[in-house]
Amino acid sequence: MKRRSLLALCLGALTASLLSQPVLAVQPLTVGLIPAEDSQAMLENSKAVIDSLQKQLGMPVKPFIATDYNGIIEALRAKKLDVAYLGPFSYVLASSVANVEAFSVAETKKSGKSYYKSLIIARKDSGIQNLEQLKGRTMAFVDPSSASGHLFPSAGLQKLNIDPNKYFSRVIFSGSHDASILAVANKKVDAAAVADRILAAAVAKGVVQQSDLNVVWTSPDIPESPMVWRRDLDPALKQKIAAAFANIKDVQWGDQGMLNGFVPTTDAAYNVVRDTAKILNLDLKAMK
Repeated sequence: MKRRSLLALCLGALTASLLSQPVLAVQPLTVGLIPAEDSQAMLENSKAVIDSLQKQLGMPVKPFIATDYNGIIEALRAKKLDVAYLGPFSYVLASSVANVEAFSVAETKKSGKSYYKSLIIARKDSGIQNLEQLKGRTMAFVDPSSASGHLFPSAGLQKLNIDPNKYFSRVIFSGSHDASILAVANKKVDAAAVADRILAAAVAKGVVQQSDLNVVWTSPDIPESPMVWRRDLDPALKQKIAAAFANIKDVQWGDQGMLNGFVPTTDAAYNVVRDTAKILNLDLKAMK
C-alpha cells in the first residue's frame, strides 16, 4: 500500500472516531430574575444585560423568572441557578439559607448611586417639621413588605422608641410610593414614608413641588438590589462574570430603568438590612 493511501486511511479512521464521540454541550449560565414586573416585561427589560453577558462570556445565558422571591432562593439552593438578581431583604434571607454572595449592584441613571434612602414627608403648610410634631397625626406607608416604604422607616421609628401603631392616630398602606406622595399632597394624610428616588421623579414630572414639602426623617443608605452568585461556582468563571457585569453600561434593567452600569459590592453592604430585620423581628421567609 502506498504511503499516501495509508495516510488517507489513517485520517479517515481518526475522523470517524472523532465523529462517533459524544459532543459535549456548553452548559448555559442560568440567571434568576426577581418578579418585579410581569414575566414578559422583565424579560424584555433584561434583554440587553443577558445579551451582553452572553457575548462577553462566550457561552449561553439562560434567564429564569420565578413567581416569587422564594422560587429564586430555592433554585439557588438546589444549584439550578448560578447567578440571580434579588431584593435587599430577599438577599439577606438567601445568604442565610443558600450558599450565595452579593458581588455586583446596579447604579441607577436617575441618582447616579447604588443606594437610596427612605424619607418621611409632610406638607410644609401643615407646620410639621419633625417627628415630634407627627404624634397623633395620620401616616401612610406603602406596603408591609416595602423596604423604603415601610420596613426601614418603621425600624427607624422603633429605634427612637416610637411605635407607629400607637404614635399615629391612623396608619394606612397606600399600595404605592406615588399614591403615598399624592396622599400627602392632597391632604389625605399628614405624612408618608417614600423612596427618595421616587419622590425626585414625582417632582421632576411636576406631580408635586419640592418647596411644598418638608422632609421630617431620613433613613440610612439602603443598598440597591444586588446580583448574587453561588459561592461554589468555579473561581475563574466568577472572575469572568464580575468583569462582564462591570463592562455593562447604559442599559435598561428591570424596574430600575436605565442604569449607568454595575459596580462591585460585598455581603457586608447588606448588614444594614440585617440590622433592620432584627429590629423589626422580621420573618424573612414569610416575605414575598
